[in-house]
Amino acid sequence: MVAFTAVSTRRTLGTITAPSSIKPAQPPPAQKWGEGVRGYVQRAFAADNAIPGVTAEEMQSKLRDIINGAAEKDKVNEVVWETLPTPQEIIVAERNAALSGVQQKTVWQENLSGLQLQSLSASLPSDPIHRKRKIDDNAMEIETPDTTTTQPPWRAASTRNVFEDRLSFPTLAEASKKTKDKKQKNESKFGKDVILSTTDLEKRRQRFEADRVTHHSTYDTSRDDTPLLEAHDGPVIGTCLNLEKNYFRLTAPPKPETVRPLPILQKTLAMLKTKWRQENNYAYTCDQFKSLRQDLTVQHIKNEFTVKVYETHARIALQKMDLGEYNQCQTQLRALYKQNLGGNPAEFLAYRILYFIYTCNRPDMNDVLSELTQTVREEPAVKHALEVRSALASGNYHRFFRLFLDPPNMGAYMMDMFIERERIAALANISRAYKPDVKLGYLTEELAFDDDAECAAFLCDHGAEQYLEKKADGLVLQTGKAGAVFQAAKDAAFRKVDIKGQI
Repeated sequence: MVAFTAVSTRRTLGTITAPSSIKPAQPPPAQKWGEGVRGYVQRAFAADNAIPGVTAEEMQSKLRDIINGAAEKDKVNEVVWETLPTPQEIIVAERNAALSGVQQKTVWQENLSGLQLQSLSASLPSDPIHRKRKIDDNAMEIETPDTTTTQPPWRAASTRNVFEDRLSFPTLAEASKKTKDKKQKNESKFGKDVILSTTDLEKRRQRFEADRVTHHSTYDTSRDDTPLLEAHDGPVIGTCLNLEKNYFRLTAPPKPETVRPLPILQKTLAMLKTKWRQENNYAYTCDQFKSLRQDLTVQHIKNEFTVKVYETHARIALQKMDLGEYNQCQTQLRALYKQNLGGNPAEFLAYRILYFIYTCNRPDMNDVLSELTQTVREEPAVKHALEVRSALASGNYHRFFRLFLDPPNMGAYMMDMFIERERIAALANISRAYKPDVKLGYLTEELAFDDDAECAAFLCDHGAEQYLEKKADGLVLQTGKAGAVFQAAKDAAFRKVDIKGQI
């Protein structure tokens, strides 16, 4: 017997009535912001109103607080937006108040009617400084928001709590405590400080400056002779009449009575040239040149005399192989040459090429070669430097040592810095090509030594003393046995070495 479940049969053929469609409620038209608010936002995002030290995020956050506060207090139409300071200026004023230790509410928090803006405006600089463009003028424009509440357009996408703006603004003490708690939280998370207060940053800056003053190079020189001046400070007009002045790195704007004017600096340069020829005291000369360069910098003097000062100092530093000072001068000269102020750009371009050979800096060498014009290549100093590079690139040590004997200007001083390395490389090649031995006189001539004694001393200094053999016709080098010694010395010589941070 089959079991089944009884069901009732359908007795009507009526259709089921579909539920009536519910039309979605149309959102009420959004409120349009007045011209005053729109103009204020445009002023906030204007490039001319950007202030260094105030980020775009800080400015936008402050702008939201100002407009939201006015909207919630229903005082949007009462605020004088045309005279209200920009968010950047308000942030700077609040920072200054915090640094001075004064706890006070900002004017836009206490009264948004625009009646008490005079005190804040008085605390802001009347003459705006040159500011860096950080955002496009058209990067943000107020549009009609598609929302049901009276709030700025960016609030629709904001992730903040809707009740957050109804809370009272924190006092300075509360904000400081909040920052401290956040800092401790980050310390526990990352193991180090990731948020620094203004006081901490100031202490850190002072400590950094102190470290830079206490660290000197071989000749007690600094890598930066540019004083710490504000961006809006103008040139100083010197009144000092002393020809000699010791160099001190500036930690504050210089006083006119400590700066020498251009006529005095010209006499100083002539005096330093004479003393250098007579006394050859590099420590004194370098200190005086750095002081001279500093006086030129603080007075914004950039002319043919400035070029002459840097060229003279660079030549003296090159003569003493002080690459730190030489590189400083070379960097400044590159900028001065671009202004067509005269001087000897071809000479120092040749030094630059030889310097890249010394440091084995192929990327910068390629950049220089790509910028050379045919006219510049024909300059004697540049042509010589390019021939040196070509000889070494092709392994033609014979051509290289012939060029070493006849360099223009002061190229010999630069080539002296890598002549030992190239002699070792040439000896490694000779040891592979000439076997079983080679005469010492041939090495003296081929490697551009002054005499056989100098050549023998060089070989002994690099571990080949035991491979020198005396024969009837003179000393010979047993190249078959000395090859490994010179190859090892070559590998060690071509290792990159940091030269005062230049590589």
